[in-house]
Amino acid sequence: MISPKFELVENGAELTPNVQLDLSKAHLMLGIDVGSTTVKLSVIDDDGTLVYANYERHHTDVRATARSLFVKAQKYIGDAPMYAAITGSGGMLLAQWLDLEFVQEVIASKRAVETLIPQTDVAIELGGEDAKIIYFDNGIEQRMNGTCAGGTGAFIDQMASLLKTDATGLNNLAKDAKQIYPIASRCGVFAKSDVQPLLNEGAAPADIAASIFQAVANQTVSGLACGHPIRGYVAFLGGPLQYLSELRRRFYITLNLDEEHIVVPKNAHLFVATGAALAGESDRPVTFAQVIEALDNLKDVQGSEVARLDPLFATEKDYKDFKARHDQEVVPKGQLANYHGRVFIGIDAGSTTMKAAVVGEKGELLYTWYDNNNGDILGTARKIMDSIYDEMPSDCVIGHVTTTGYGEGILIEALRADSGEIETVAHLRGAKAFVPDVDFILDIGGQDMKCLQVKDGVIEHIMLNEACSAGCGSFIASFADSMKMDVREFATAATKAKLPVDLGSRCTVFMNSRVKQAQKEGATIGDVAAGLSYSVIKNALFKVIKLRDFSDIGEHCIVQGGTFMSDATLRAFELLTGRDVIRPDIAGVMGAYGAALLARDRAGVDGVSTLLDCESIDNLQVKLTNTHCRICPNSCMLTINDFGGGHRFITGNRCEKGAGKKRGAKKNQAPNLFAYKNKLLFDRESLPVDEAPRGTVGIPRALNMYENYPFWHTFFTKLGFSVILSDQTTAKTYDAGIESMPSESACYPAKLSHGHIMNLLDKNPDFIWMPCIRWERQEDDSATNHYNCPIVMSYPQALGLNVDELSDPSVEYLAPFIPYDKKSELKRRLYELISEQREKDAQAGKGRFRGEHITRAEIDAAVDAAWQEDINFKDQMHRAGDEALAWLEEHDGHGIVLAGRPYHNDPEINHAIPELVHSFGFAVLTEDSVAHKMMPERPIRIVDQWMYHSRLYRAARFVASRNDLDLIQLFSFGCGLDALTTDQVQEILEASGKIYTMLKVDQVSNLGAARIRVRSLMAALKEQQADLERLAAANLVTEAVPQGVRMADGSLEKARSASSSRRTPVYREAQSAAFEKVRYTKEMQEAGYTILAPQMAPIHFELVEELLRGAGYNVVLLPSVDQGAVDMGLRYVNNDICYPSILVTGQIMEAVLSGKYDLTKTAVLISQTGGGCRATNYIALIRKALKDAGHPEVPVISISAASGLDEDNPGFKLFKPDLLVKAVYALLYGDLIMQLLYRVRPYEAVKGSANELYEQLMADTRSKITSINRKGFYKQCERTIKLFDSLPVVNDRQKPRVGVVGEILVKFHPTANNELVKVIESEGCEANVPGLVDFFLFGLSNAINTHKELGTSFKSRMTHMAGIKLVQGLRGPINKMLEKSERFEPYPNIDELAKKAEEILSLCNTMGEGWLLTAEMCDLIDTGTPNIVCAQPFACLPNHVVGKAVIKRLRQMHPESNIVAVDYDPGASEVNQLNRIKLMISVAKENYKNGVNGEFKIENANDPVTNEATMPFTGRDKYGLDSVVRESAHSCSSHRVSALEATGANLGDFGRTAADYSPNHGKSYGSIRLSEEQMAAIERAKEKAGVK
Repeated sequence: MISPKFELVENGAELTPNVQLDLSKAHLMLGIDVGSTTVKLSVIDDDGTLVYANYERHHTDVRATARSLFVKAQKYIGDAPMYAAITGSGGMLLAQWLDLEFVQEVIASKRAVETLIPQTDVAIELGGEDAKIIYFDNGIEQRMNGTCAGGTGAFIDQMASLLKTDATGLNNLAKDAKQIYPIASRCGVFAKSDVQPLLNEGAAPADIAASIFQAVANQTVSGLACGHPIRGYVAFLGGPLQYLSELRRRFYITLNLDEEHIVVPKNAHLFVATGAALAGESDRPVTFAQVIEALDNLKDVQGSEVARLDPLFATEKDYKDFKARHDQEVVPKGQLANYHGRVFIGIDAGSTTMKAAVVGEKGELLYTWYDNNNGDILGTARKIMDSIYDEMPSDCVIGHVTTTGYGEGILIEALRADSGEIETVAHLRGAKAFVPDVDFILDIGGQDMKCLQVKDGVIEHIMLNEACSAGCGSFIASFADSMKMDVREFATAATKAKLPVDLGSRCTVFMNSRVKQAQKEGATIGDVAAGLSYSVIKNALFKVIKLRDFSDIGEHCIVQGGTFMSDATLRAFELLTGRDVIRPDIAGVMGAYGAALLARDRAGVDGVSTLLDCESIDNLQVKLTNTHCRICPNSCMLTINDFGGGHRFITGNRCEKGAGKKRGAKKNQAPNLFAYKNKLLFDRESLPVDEAPRGTVGIPRALNMYENYPFWHTFFTKLGFSVILSDQTTAKTYDAGIESMPSESACYPAKLSHGHIMNLLDKNPDFIWMPCIRWERQEDDSATNHYNCPIVMSYPQALGLNVDELSDPSVEYLAPFIPYDKKSELKRRLYELISEQREKDAQAGKGRFRGEHITRAEIDAAVDAAWQEDINFKDQMHRAGDEALAWLEEHDGHGIVLAGRPYHNDPEINHAIPELVHSFGFAVLTEDSVAHKMMPERPIRIVDQWMYHSRLYRAARFVASRNDLDLIQLFSFGCGLDALTTDQVQEILEASGKIYTMLKVDQVSNLGAARIRVRSLMAALKEQQADLERLAAANLVTEAVPQGVRMADGSLEKARSASSSRRTPVYREAQSAAFEKVRYTKEMQEAGYTILAPQMAPIHFELVEELLRGAGYNVVLLPSVDQGAVDMGLRYVNNDICYPSILVTGQIMEAVLSGKYDLTKTAVLISQTGGGCRATNYIALIRKALKDAGHPEVPVISISAASGLDEDNPGFKLFKPDLLVKAVYALLYGDLIMQLLYRVRPYEAVKGSANELYEQLMADTRSKITSINRKGFYKQCERTIKLFDSLPVVNDRQKPRVGVVGEILVKFHPTANNELVKVIESEGCEANVPGLVDFFLFGLSNAINTHKELGTSFKSRMTHMAGIKLVQGLRGPINKMLEKSERFEPYPNIDELAKKAEEILSLCNTMGEGWLLTAEMCDLIDTGTPNIVCAQPFACLPNHVVGKAVIKRLRQMHPESNIVAVDYDPGASEVNQLNRIKLMISVAKENYKNGVNGEFKIENANDPVTNEATMPFTGRDKYGLDSVVRESAHSCSSHRVSALEATGANLGDFGRTAADYSPNHGKSYGSIRLSEEQMAAIERAKEKAGVK
């Protein structure tokens, strides 16, 4: 203890000692925590007593902030020596710069908690962009946010800026909250989409503030806990939780905590810094003077993780030319103050800004206004009108006022404006006034991005950003704000930037992390601003517009919206598209200008506005009241703005029902089949519980029960059960299941199923039934398959693994796989489950079995009745569809087919969009009410493998053939399959001139964006209808004869006769959207076509390429993926698709468009699995990309063992016995050499020797593979094993082992996983990557493993068994060699792996990597590798179940397991991925030191490797050696010998022996002779490592 008398005094953020301290003999420790927003500094003594502390926001200038803090600390600490350690998300680079120890931040947190608040069971820490949870209840388990910074400090800051306050102000506001609004917690951008409309619509700021904090609590619990409940003593750490009492309160309520279990330590914000000081292990003291000097010596050093782009303007002249060109684009103007006559006003109340324009009789612009609305639309409108009235001469008359934008409705009621218009139409009107021939308008506003393609003056195609405002103006504005800069200054800085930062083009949250990283690396504000400009445009071009060909932009392109006021954004657009575009001088107010022109059009010759006069506007009173809408079960909270005189505006309602009908408005009588379908599905009478002889069964109202409930209700009722259905979904359903959700990126429908299970547990049925259904009944025999999506199929098992209450021995939860599509197999399986298994379970105390034994005859009869009821239900939906269509014809109405999945019928999932659409006067039909009408054309481009999606294609084809129907597709955020289906539905509709509209739905309930899309569609349909009526009146269009259109009873529809009651024909000619495949013919093969193959697993594919070339195919394996390939992929595929699809398509398109290949003689090769994962459809994505790029003639060859895919290519025959066996050899050898390399490389005595041995062996094998025989193959394997077995190593097996499992491409491809193996090795660990051959064995074993549950044919089982025997037979001799070796282990048998997986989940989980992924994790843990990275693409559907959902069960079975699931994505922050992997590795090292890992114990406590737990990877290790092996590393270069030769390894017939170097000297090292020089090198390495 330094002095018993001193205390710390608060001086702002600084904590200083109150007396002068003598620190000459003190043992001081310094901890520095560089977070995403602040730098914190903590000095403690050896008792853990805080001696000094301080923190400062770094505004991304970490270097200057750290220096400033050091200088201040030096005043009190002087030059006392300290043992320093750095931590935090931004600390790695500072540690590198200052040559100080780096401690992973969660380890620092953990150490501080254990030392300072040891009673803690769970610690929750929120930082600027990081959120972490540490569990201390069962060993140590740590979680950290992955791809999303939603719900962190930066998110709170962003939300606070919307309310024009800071985080503290937000906290003060929240104290007066009366109600909580649902705000999306998944993502900051979505949350903004929820908050902004609440502000615009007048919700109380206090309520919004508390709702934001609630969203943070929800995000932390659902996104990080991932199935591990938060119980016991909970500590709250980090700045936001320290300073924001109301935020903590939301956590207390969410977690149901009492006073006793809340732990809020003093100075919680300093915990991580203090923990770093405690956890540091450095033995080298430093002083503040030394670290200040080290920073000063850095000069202009920058880091290099974030890529850079070309400057926006290369020279000053470029900028001047650009300005001169755009300065000419001006609108005709006048002065309002000097104008006399009628004026017309347009007000555009946008999401974040308000714009107004006043025009005169000739359309001249007299006045404009542009400013932020500060969340107060009415107040800003008052200001605008005051300004206009002040400036307007007394003899001016307001002729008409038109409002547009988010606040359109409220201004009509409040100010008595004359009319409203959807903003897309207002923008078009303004653009046409400027350029009459405009054919392309891109408008980027605060939260909206709108792209209008115009043909003949009419909007032909509308594209809007989906449920995400990524890259819009508000993001740039809040970023400029965080820099304490005006948006204009920010834009100016961008134009001068020399090295713009490449920020990707996806979610702004990912971008945010990259911005922070770039600035920590020394990027200037200008570099970031320029990078943001590029990103915004890339986002617009590739994500929203999905532009492939820049000629689509047309001749006359206008850009507008506040975002384009920036020269930087405009320049980025011109550079990326290669086109000069037009930016009006009033780009920011074009919506208001268009609205003013519409007002002029509508005013008539002498119309006068009803707008309130100046005095009335000034005195306008608004009375706010809240009430619940009782019209439907949603029970929306409504905010009523009452302006008096019967004028009121109602917000908060999801539909128009509660909006208050205008007097005299007629009710829409058109059918709404969503409401009808819900009744038909669930309004079924169940047996009373006390009268049900067989007891009760609980069924969750979730996922495929929206399709199959009629079957199950009938089945169980027939057997004598009372069926208990979970309650209708509400927002509370989500909250009820929040603790058990294993994956933060699963779709909303899947997440809701957790709440439904909790609801059923409260109802206490005898058992809960939620079967896994792989195949739905096939409705279309021409479809390739009839799978369910991977989530619908397998998610019931994820629930069983993660909802703790289902593990209660008395609860019976049945989630078996059943053959739902095969009646006879279904009867067998249901008898086993419902009768036999339940009786056995009840005897063992699981669940309750009541009544008599259920006989097989009863099961059969119940299945027959249920099967018929399912047919009846579908028939009733078909008949309802026919009736709705008849109603449309009779009433000359228009219908919208709102197409989605069955579960989109859930009002909580569809957010009452059906009611919204219905309120606009449309009939609303479901996709299954019209899908029976027509078969789709064949072939379509997509592999039609999912049953629900087949319906979408049939419905789209039918809509394309009717004039009175259009289609809107609902898409759940995170639905990977819809990334494929949306493009296909769009192609079918647009081929026939129909407009495609898609609404992305998530937890967000804001309907503002949906309204814009629906009303934009309405505006376009109105124009189309007028055109059609003109043509019909002139007899230029006539009634088409319906082709192959069927009624519900199966009869064909007949041609319509002309009718006086109908103004237009019903049927029209639908144009073909068929996609003919180009086959690879024998003639092409004979002509020597080049066949391009994407790189997917570099080690294995090198050999396969050689093999195919040897077989006569001119195959070119494309080089490893670079950023260019990623960008190309984003350009040519739907951006919601998974990362592997982007990489594969990007590689191919980069090669195709490179100019290197003669495209008249080029083909493409791709594998196809035939399963239910998206991988089967890579081929469809490539074909679409080739077509979009103008090369549809390039054939795409499928390599697949699956049947029924219609992929016959006569010129490419792979399945020849000799070629197949050699292909197996290639894969076996790839697995072998990969395993040997990864096992030995971390311990090599001479740096680079393992890589060199690998290179030489691979080159030798490549030269032999085409002609190798069985004997030669095994000889090569044996020599390879011997050479790696005898390669000199030091400290062998003295490092923790880290396994890598996951999606096949991300697992094996170094670019896809950001060089994961190198990261693992550079962090002082050994990588263990299970091989590729097991994936093929897994595929072969599925027909055998699924037989008991799903029923498979005998022939299929026998064929697959033969395949397994062949492959395992060929691998057998290699296993024997590995068993005999010193260092290596044999491969597990596929049956052993299956047994391990079966302990956790069903082997019917076969989509993607399926149960193999789970099995590999089990096997790694069992064989001494409990540390695992589970790598998958962001939102990989199968991995939600077989990867993320099993982690909790694995930890229960193996407490030592240490698993991190890492999502990979083009926009994901690499720093965040690294942090999470390093966190897992630091836990691995800690466990390893403590002997937790099982078979390997640490032998040398001073081994530098095991004590490098806290060292950052800087490219060099402690001893100046490269941490990551370069491919051609040459140690001992002074002797001109290779690293491999330096080991003296005997390379047999393709290398020199050790004797060649030194025949007379040296000594034996194992079986290899080494020279004295070589021995000295090894001894030096051993000495450094402390090995005796």
